[in-house]
Amino acid sequence: MTQRLMWILWPAFLVAGIADGIVFSLFDPQEMHVFGEPVELSRIGVYSIGFFLFWAFGAASSALTCLLQRSPFEVNRCTLPQAERPEGCPKREQPERG
Repeated sequence: MTQRLMWILWPAFLVAGIADGIVFSLFDPQEMHVFGEPVELSRIGVYSIGFFLFWAFGAASSALTCLLQRSPFEVNRCTLPQAERPEGCPKREQPERG
């Protein structure tokens, strides 16, 4: 689980740093407007919010990639012990009637 979390967060962190550098080298945070109103945060505040938004989008993309690369075995694996599986579960052992 920790390894998968790093597969998601580390590339997203790198992409967020690059995206933040590119976007804020083109746009000045003091000249930005949100819904027609000027942004009242400091430059550092806008840089920080932008970085975390880019990081969230990058993490969502990486998480989707990790989800889609799972094997059929991982997707169909039941994590419940056989005795705790719900009625009708095809992987639950049926007692013999007789």
